[in-house]
Amino acid sequence: MKKSIYLMLAVLILMSLLAACGSKNSEPAASEEKKEDFVFASSGLYPPFNYQNNNKLVGFDVEIGTAIAEELGMNPKPVTNPWQTIIAALQAEKFDAIIGSMAITDERLKEVNFTDPYYESGAQVFISEDNDSIKTVDDLKGKTIGVVVSSTFEENAKEYTDDVKTYDSDVTALQDLLVKGRLDAVITDQLVGMYAVNENNLKIKQIDEPIYLDKMGIAIRKEDEKLLEDVNKALQTLKENGKYGEISEKYFGEDISK
Repeated sequence: MKKSIYLMLAVLILMSLLAACGSKNSEPAASEEKKEDFVFASSGLYPPFNYQNNNKLVGFDVEIGTAIAEELGMNPKPVTNPWQTIIAALQAEKFDAIIGSMAITDERLKEVNFTDPYYESGAQVFISEDNDSIKTVDDLKGKTIGVVVSSTFEENAKEYTDDVKTYDSDVTALQDLLVKGRLDAVITDQLVGMYAVNENNLKIKQIDEPIYLDKMGIAIRKEDEKLLEDVNKALQTLKENGKYGEISEKYFGEDISK
């Protein structure tokens, strides 16, 4: 009788140990897998699209990138990179995409793929309020023009003058319009320029209509065709479900995709 009791106890103990081991082994499978990072880059010097605020990267581009990552079921990770080397850094796989208001050009299409445009904006000429010598773009000939380095505006400015000064940010260039003898005009994105003027209370005005319109796209490596397709789908979803419009209203008071 005692032997039977001891045997039953041994069996029960063994079953308990096996159950405990099985429970421990099942824990990792039950836990949720960590999301993959979606790393996207911008210059961080282009308000209101991408800029630093209290040591945090914020702006329209940053929020669009974050919303895209969430649609993809990924963890958003915005980073900054100097604009001059941003395409090279993308090709070197330092990040997955450039979401930094990059204009789609034939030259850039040789190096990267672009999503469908996520907004359009114009190349606008800005001058100081007390400048009466420049009334149209034709008056830019021979003048000193400020632009952001390696931007599409740099090449555009060279069509009017050989005296082109480059800057790391639009705000710095626009502020130099108010320093006598520095600049006659600045060519930059219309939305960026107007935001900088209003936010910094600069005595600056825009002249004429935009010189041309740029279509802005998200740059992705040539080999990442699946990611390109997925980001395009996510962008379309954001426009359809109202999230894009919500982000746009926050920064511009309107939906700039329309």
